[in-house]
Amino acid sequence: MTAPFPAVPSATSSASPELPTAQLDWQWSAFDALDARDVYAMLELRSAVFVVEQNCVYGDIDGLDADAWHLFAWGERDGVRKLAGYLRVLLPDANDADVRIGRVVTSPDFRGIKLGNGLLEHAIGHIAQQWPGVPMRLHAQAHLQKFYGAFGFTPVSDIHDEDGIAHVWMRSA
Repeated sequence: MTAPFPAVPSATSSASPELPTAQLDWQWSAFDALDARDVYAMLELRSAVFVVEQNCVYGDIDGLDADAWHLFAWGERDGVRKLAGYLRVLLPDANDADVRIGRVVTSPDFRGIKLGNGLLEHAIGHIAQQWPGVPMRLHAQAHLQKFYGAFGFTPVSDIHDEDGIAHVWMRSA
């Protein structure tokens, strides 16, 4: 059962300066509220980027999705609604006091519009409202330290190999 994390109603946001060419529909959902098409789109995008594009064969389905909150950024390309970006949020529990952000991914069709910034801004803002003062943590690919650093994350581990890709744990203050 997913812990309470009041969802922001799905709403279409007009293009912001950070997302100059995209009209996106932002959707927060608990796993139990997702329909089959949402789950399919989520797994399809994660597989396309993390497994195929990054040539990293690993078990993406890790048993944590059912307890996570999911942020979807839906866009349109060629008249078809597509998943532009996605991330998941794991709430504090008995084993971990931090809110954990993970599986941050953008579709190749929507790159170059600062969608990663939009995903992090939506997630961090919502987490700060719901869990004020609770630190956030993420497991970043090492080459993205500067990107996550711009959002207040600092490394809290050495760089290490995770499925053939250099990673580092990062935490907000």
